[in-house]
Amino acid sequence: MTISARGYADAVLPLLDGLLDAQADELARAADLIAESLRAGGVLQAFGAGHSAAFAADLVGRAGGLVPTNRLDIHDLVLHGDAHRDVLGDPKLERDPGIAHQIYALARPQPNDVFVVASQSGINGSVVELAALVKERGHHLIAVTSVAHTTRVAPRHPSGRRLADLADVVLDNGAPYGDALLPTHDGGTVCAVSSVTAALLAQLLTAEVVRRFHQLGEVPPIYLSANVPGGDAHNHALESRYAGRLRRTA
Repeated sequence: MTISARGYADAVLPLLDGLLDAQADELARAADLIAESLRAGGVLQAFGAGHSAAFAADLVGRAGGLVPTNRLDIHDLVLHGDAHRDVLGDPKLERDPGIAHQIYALARPQPNDVFVVASQSGINGSVVELAALVKERGHHLIAVTSVAHTTRVAPRHPSGRRLADLADVVLDNGAPYGDALLPTHDGGTVCAVSSVTAALLAQLLTAEVVRRFHQLGEVPPIYLSANVPGGDAHNHALESRYAGRLRRTA
């Protein structure tokens, strides 16, 4: 494969084309869990560490997306907690299982809330600990991970478990081991995949959840763009239904 814009597009497009068919059953199960939660008054709580935070961001607070959503993030320790900002300078912070309890507590989830947790490798301490905590508290859990990657690396969590081991539904993002796609002459690889496929999975999930509302003759709570006439009023009216339960992290 040639290392170029065209080379990357030629390599990644077949992955995108095959994602829906490959994950159709898992997407249906995940959409069922999310729609069930939202129809019962729950909120979708989305978390991703490292670059997987982009997946959570794609589900939360955007035009055409679901209103009852929260983005959980390691930055919450500072933005919503009492941690000093210097802790965010630790590149290995996401490997610390202890921060998961703080992230969960700061989210203040309710019993009907459903969680979506994304991690390319699915092995780091904060991700696995949050997943374990979510299940212990009785929430449904959807994992987004690379099956090809997570099955080839040892878990870093003391329990020896991976994110995929704890989830009710596992969505495979289709990314290869190591994430990058194009081989270099010196044996390395460049150009990551997981952010691209995760963005697609986020929108596929959104579409399937909305479809379930429509099938039941219900109006889904969907954001309008804040940059169209009436968008702010529409969005504020929907957000008011979840007063005190939604936040938009930086």
